[in-house]
This record gives sequence, C-alpha cells and structure tokens, in this order.
Amino acid sequence: MQNDPHTTLITADAPVTAETHGGRTKCLQRLVRLELPVPRTVGLSFDAVHKIARGEMPDMAFLLSPFEAGELLCVRPSSEDPDWGGPSAILNIGMNDARFVDLAERLGKEAAASLYARFVHSYAVLVARLDPDVFDEIGMEGQASLSEALRAYEEETDEPFPQDPAVQLAEVLRSMARAWEGTSARLLRQAKGAPADAGLGLVVQSMALGFGAGECGSGVIQLVDGQTGLEQLTGRYLSQSQGRDALDGGSEALFLERDPRGPSLEDLAPQAFEDLIAYATLMRTKLREEMQVEFVIEDGRVHLLDGVRVARNSRAAVRIAVRLAEDGIITRQEALMRIPPSALNELLHKQVDRTRARDVAGRGVAASPGAATGRIVFSAAEAQASAARDEACILVRRETSPEDIRGMHAAKAVLTERGGMTSHAAVIGRGIGLPCVVGASEMRFQIRKKLLTGRDGRVFKEGDVITLDGTHGEILVGEVSLLEATLDDAFKTLLSWADLERDIGIRANADTPADARTAKNFLAQGIGLCRTEHMFFEDDRLTVMREMIFAENSEDRRAALERLLPVQRADFTELFMTMAGLPVCIRLLDPPLHEFLPSDHAGHRGLAEALDLPLSEVTRRVEAMGEYNPMLGMRGVRLGIAVPEIYDMQVRAIFEASINAAKSGAPIVPEIMIPLVSAKREVELVKMRIDVVAAAVRAETGADFDYKLGVMVETPRAALRAQDIAETAVFLSFGTNDLTQMTYGLSRDDAGRFMSEYVKQGVFAEDPFHTLDVDGVGELLILGARRGRAARPDLVLSMCGEHGGNPESIAFCRAAGFDYVSCSPFRVPVARLAAAQLAIFDKLG
Repeated sequence: MQNDPHTTLITADAPVTAETHGGRTKCLQRLVRLELPVPRTVGLSFDAVHKIARGEMPDMAFLLSPFEAGELLCVRPSSEDPDWGGPSAILNIGMNDARFVDLAERLGKEAAASLYARFVHSYAVLVARLDPDVFDEIGMEGQASLSEALRAYEEETDEPFPQDPAVQLAEVLRSMARAWEGTSARLLRQAKGAPADAGLGLVVQSMALGFGAGECGSGVIQLVDGQTGLEQLTGRYLSQSQGRDALDGGSEALFLERDPRGPSLEDLAPQAFEDLIAYATLMRTKLREEMQVEFVIEDGRVHLLDGVRVARNSRAAVRIAVRLAEDGIITRQEALMRIPPSALNELLHKQVDRTRARDVAGRGVAASPGAATGRIVFSAAEAQASAARDEACILVRRETSPEDIRGMHAAKAVLTERGGMTSHAAVIGRGIGLPCVVGASEMRFQIRKKLLTGRDGRVFKEGDVITLDGTHGEILVGEVSLLEATLDDAFKTLLSWADLERDIGIRANADTPADARTAKNFLAQGIGLCRTEHMFFEDDRLTVMREMIFAENSEDRRAALERLLPVQRADFTELFMTMAGLPVCIRLLDPPLHEFLPSDHAGHRGLAEALDLPLSEVTRRVEAMGEYNPMLGMRGVRLGIAVPEIYDMQVRAIFEASINAAKSGAPIVPEIMIPLVSAKREVELVKMRIDVVAAAVRAETGADFDYKLGVMVETPRAALRAQDIAETAVFLSFGTNDLTQMTYGLSRDDAGRFMSEYVKQGVFAEDPFHTLDVDGVGELLILGARRGRAARPDLVLSMCGEHGGNPESIAFCRAAGFDYVSCSPFRVPVARLAAAQLAIFDKLG
C-alpha cells in the first residue's frame, strides 16, 4: 500500500504531495518524519476521490488492511489549500452494536454510548442526509441519546443502522467525495480563490478516542495569538471529548497552562502538557511555520491528529513572518514572500472586524481602503461643520469635485454614487488615507432631499449613522466593531528588508505638505507627482483664482496671480523642506479653468458679490467658459500656452521656493512637469518661458539654481512621438489614468456604470482603470519608453498614474526598464513590498 499512488499508507517516504493528496495528508507525513505520535493514517489521492464521486470505489479490504480489526476510524478532508475548506470530518467509523459491547467493558457504558451516538448523529446528517433538527434534539451523550438516535435513524430510513465497518466507511467516502463535487461546494470554494477543478484528498485515520480511564480528552494548541502574532500559548482542552469539542466546550473547557481563572491541562496532566509544548516547538522549527496542533490524550499519552497553519490576520502575519526570520527559521527573503502586499492595507488603516455580524445596506467599488463610522452629511460645508463640532461624519455625494476637497479632509470617509478606481473621490481618498466607496449605483442618492436609500429599500437621512468599509466596498448600517491600524516594529522591520531587495524606485503622489509628510514617514524616495491645482481651493486662494479667471487682459491676470505667488511659494518651500533634499516633481496646472468656478445659482451670486459684477455677467462668463468635454478641452499645456501667466507664476514660485529651501542646506533641484503634452512644440514654447523666468529670478536674487523639465505622457500621441519630445524633456512620467481614458475612449468617471458587466462578459479581463492594460496601454508605454530613450539614452522614465501602486504595474515597469513608480502615500508601503517580491522572484528564477 505504501507505494500505491492513490491509496497510500502515510510513512516517511510515501509518494504523497500537497498537489496530489492535499495539504493535510502532506502535513501528516511531515509529522511522521519527525517521529511524532501520529495515529496510523491512509491517504486517498485527488484522483481516487474523484473516482469515488463517480461511483468507482477503491478495494475496501485493501484500504482497511493497515488497520487492526475492530479499530475505530475517522475520515477528514485534505484539500490543497486549507482555506478552501471541505466536507466535515466524520469520527468513530466502525462503531456498531458489537463494538459498543466491547468498549462498554473497557470504557464504561456511558462513554461507549457517547462514541456510538456521535457516530450515528454524524452518519445520519452528513451521509444519509437526514433532517439535522431531529438528531440535534436527541443529542450525542449517553445511552438514552444512543437508543433514541438509532430509533430515529431506522424510522427515517426504514432500515436499521449499518453494522458493517466496511460499508460504513464506503458510504462515508462516497458522501464526502460527492459533497466536494457538488455545485454549492464548487461555488463556495471558488469564492475563496480555489480553481473550479480543485481536487480533494481524504485521510483515513485510526481513532484516538479521547474517552476512557485516566486523563483523556482532546484539544488544540498553538504558540502564538492569531490576532496579534505575539508569542502566547493559545488553545483549549476538554476532558472526555473528541475532535474540536474543546473549542465549543464553554465553561467546561480547560486552559492549557496554569491560569488563576480555572483548572488547566498543565495541572491535570503535566507530562502530557510538557510533551505538547515540545511537539509544537519542534513543528515550528522543522515545518518552518507557526502551527495549530489538534491533539487527543488517552490515559495521559498524547496523539497528534493534525497540524494546520495558524489562522491569522494581516497584523499577525507580519509579526509571525518577521519573528520566524529573526529566529533563523526562515530567511528574510522568505519572510517578505509570505506577506501579500495588499495585506499591508489592513495595517495602515482601521478595518471592519469581519468576524462580527454586520448589516450591509449597499455595495460599491472599494476605492480607498480602511473603515470609518460617522453621521451622514450631503455637502462639503456640512462635513466641515461636523468637524468643527468634533462629530465624525461620512460625506455622501453623487460624485466629488475639487470644490469638495475641504469637506473630504473634514470627513471620516466618502461615499459616491458614480465613479471608479481613478475618479476624483478615489484618487484623493487614497492620497490622504480616507476610506472611500464609489460607484454605489445600487443605492439611490437624493442629494437635495438629503436621503440615501439602500438596496433593500431602507432610507437613511442626514444625521443617521453608517459605517463605510473602503477595503471591501460595503456600506454598513450603524456603528460596527473596528480594528485599529497597526504600524509596529515588525511592520517597519519587514519594509526595511524590502528596501534592501527591491531594484526600482518608489515615490509618492503628494499634493500638499501634509501629503509629503505622510510620504516621508512611509520612506518614499521623493515625490513623483505634485498636483498643484489642489493648492488653490482654500477660500482665500479660490477667490483670487476666480479674479484671475475673470480678468480682461494679461496685465490684470498678472496682478491677480501676484497675490497667489506668495502662498504658492510658501507651499512649495514647505514641500521641499519636508522632503529634505529628496526629488520633488511638480506638475504645472492641469484642470480646465471652469473647475475653479461655481456651478450653481447660489455660487454665481456669491461670485458676483465677491467680484462686484452683475449676476448676469458672471453667469454669462461661466457659461461661456463651459466645454462639451473639458477633459479633452483647454487644460494642461494648452492652458499654459493660452494663458501663459499662470505657468509663469507657478515656475517663479518653484524657483524662489527652491532657493529658500536650499538655505537649510539640502540641495534642491526641482523637477517641473508639463501635463497633457501631445507635440514637441508645446514643450518648446513652455520651456522658453520657463527659461525666461529662471533668468529673471537668478538676476533678482543673485542665486544660482538648476531645474529639470519633463513631460507627463497622457495622450497616445505623446507616447508615439516620445523621440521628439525627449529632445527637450529630460524625463517622461506616464500618467496612466488619462492615458487609459484616451486609449480606450472611456470616461474614467462614468465607465463604472457598465464596467462590471464588461468584465463579467469577458470584454475586458479587468477594469483597465484598476489594473493596467498591458496589451493596449502597456504597448504605448513600451513604445514611448523605447523611442524616448533612443533619442536620449539617459531619459528618466516613471509611472505616476494610480496604477503605480499595483504589484502588476510595478512588474510591468521593472520589465520595461522604468526608473521608478509613484503612487498615493498610503500605497507606498504596498509598493515597496511588491517591488521587493518581484526582485526576489527574479533572483530565484
């Protein structure tokens, strides 16, 4: 049997693998190799179980041959990944009337009856598929329960309970195999990430009873806390029990080590306790993992039934991996490879405790991770008012605009009806670490009436409390239990190891000094994108900006911009000082001017008062400035060429700020980036004006300085003509948000309405605004990179769109020879880990 590839006695050299027999079978073989006290075990392969599901049973005599006559058995599932689950284990197979008599003499009638009753209950419910309520009412303890269970089985099936152990085992195997192959089970494990054709192995094992004279029972033990990852002996033990009874034993379950709160296993069976600690420690060292051990004690002697990886949250996973590496059990590289980069999001933000019940009112796109509870507000002004009262609030909008920035900063989370992963709310939310759910189109948003209707018809009004789960895209009713963010020493240690491995730079997209401080705290290697427009939406600045927009001529525009120069210079100075000599790439003004103007009648009236103009004139000018598609209109470099005074003011502020910051001793070489370029001539025109301003600042201050000029590649033409543009620009930074939008002809704000259907029907494999389209958009990046470096070999290449923090995008950029990626500050740790894993993977081949 040992050499049979499908019905295999588990020995040290039996031919079993996790890929053919499942993880449990392979783990048991490892325990056997360590000469640990594992009951005799036979493993059935995936192929054998698949055949059983089709009705092709194995040779039962052959299967039973390793076991002693009359020995009780159990059958447990063994899937390739324990997280994929499997049918419930069935214990005490082989229990019948004759065996009951034998065990009654050895264990006593009550204990023997309990063993028999437990088997009848499991067999009736899991194998014969009888009504579980009938048998739950009967119970599983003692002779009365046994008699009633046997009677109920016979009544429900019109036949006596089967007495032949071979028949019992065959039916158990058939039932478990068919359960795994069933549609419900298949859908359930696919939801957990298992492939549709995932196999199931089965483990047939001698029963260690857990009942009898002396100290007998069962329990589980692990050496760490699965919630914190801290070293802590965890588990329970229950006398006279089987399986995982100890976990459901309530007040009857015992502590493992001595505890002032009650009796413990260490008190009752000190030698067994000592053995368990030794076995668990050996497993940790030899299996190179923190393991949960399932055990049975018979008359003081320990039997190990199973060992599974300790279930853990992300916080515990990081601590466990780091401690295993620090103890020399695994390498630092392996510790890095064990943590999914996305898991770090759970450490950076508060999270919903998903072990607790929660009431879901609606769902949307999980656009920015984290969770927050607060009262509903429907405007940015109301959010600011709530913050002033020190009341947590959730800002609810159809979609956000730059005017909502202050309200977003005041809110604890943002919910929008429209939008996708690169919508305004999503980008700003990720940038400032604000939980955000967008595209919640299954809910009804009535902003004017200040009502929000859930998918089931429940109505929420302003002031009602909800919880937003930006990690999973859920809108929850009321206040729910939240887990705190955790940035401990293990987190910092892991990322320090990551920085030693990675071979691509990681910068942050940071628009304000506060964003820059966050980026610096997360050890970003500079700022790869500073969007200057976000600096203009404070009340005092916005009014001046509007005066500039309404100016009749160049001189009036300059006069208004002179008032913005000091605040812009102060912002840039603080930005440079915060980054302390690290590179800072500043994008010149990008959005169309109408975004700085009010869009409603009340706003027009307020602007008319501020500018001392007739309301009709303000309304006319605002309407005249509107564009059919402003995202393809006068914005970016087009605005800089048409209204050059804006860029003149901004570059002057950058140069003067760099001079101020350099006085602290940190060398400052600002990087100036021109947005939305399509042609070489656009860059030349802007560069000529920048050089004029630079010369003027040098003459006025007597200070010398340098700067780097680059282009944000957001149009397909810029990528295709990169060789021309690179003659004037020293760096190209690919803005994949707009580049994806223009390549597909999709609106990133509106595509969410149909994108899920497109993905579902296979039009797109993924939402291209969420996962970089390497075939289409990616080809433009590769063409742009190759052509740009053909013209300028030292051309610096980067990606600064929201894709920049995705592991898949980082892999693409590494392969394409990019120098760095830039992402939201709170995604910097994720990107650092992902980049390290990619480098390690390449080294390992």
